[in-house]
Amino acid sequence: MKQGWIITHDPLFIKVEELDFFIDLAGEKILAAEKDGFKIAVEIKSFIGASDLASFYIALGQFLSYRSALRKKQPNRILYLAINQDVYNDFFSYRFIQ
Repeated sequence: MKQGWIITHDPLFIKVEELDFFIDLAGEKILAAEKDGFKIAVEIKSFIGASDLASFYIALGQFLSYRSALRKKQPNRILYLAINQDVYNDFFSYRFIQ
């Protein structure tokens, strides 16, 4: 919000066929050069499960499903995965995970 983002959905609901998806947040930032603005969706993951690798598998599967749903219903919205800085520094530093 400090950088000019407006939260438009909490959560963002998307229905594809008979499946319901709930992405944690959606936001929009109006840019001076664009009429429609820049739209994002954010899935937030805590990585507090039994292992970081198990949490990663869950987050990756969810992310890929949400990305496919967004491509069908809101192709102009970009999906991001939000994680804790410590998880990023410790676990996402592995080349394989990146």
